[in-house]
Amino acid sequence: MNLRTVPFDHPDAVKLNDEVQAEYHVRYGDGGDSTPLAPTDFEPPRGVYFIAYDDNDDPVATGGWRSQDANGEGHEDGDAELKRMFVIEQARGRGLARRMLAALEENARAAGRTRMVLETGTKQPEAIALYTSSGYEPCVKFGYYRLFDDSRCFAKAL
Repeated sequence: MNLRTVPFDHPDAVKLNDEVQAEYHVRYGDGGDSTPLAPTDFEPPRGVYFIAYDDNDDPVATGGWRSQDANGEGHEDGDAELKRMFVIEQARGRGLARRMLAALEENARAAGRTRMVLETGTKQPEAIALYTSSGYEPCVKFGYYRLFDDSRCFAKAL
């Protein structure tokens, strides 16, 4: 896995974001994730966005985090919110998501964040399995989807 820091609006990031949105639509039937995101959310040191490339220099996985502090949507001071974790279908089962998650955690820790948080849904059991096996525990719901029944939120101290 060749991990590179890129802007959230990098062409490869846009391509993979379109793929993950299409997958969300298939799973949830709602057009994809409507959480407001901006490229500036992922600018260091308040965030980062990674793309993993394979040996042919093709983008195969993404993930990012953005800083959050206490707000009316349930975040706490020091939160790093995980966003757009995704591995293309052809590259799944190789441990890329776990390695991406570890790199994001380390980056957020180095930036002074104290807790990684994420929101996923009940129709993503493989994501829930990844996070719980990586030490994430259910937490108070937060963010854009906090009032949705299918939403599940998890946190891990950094």
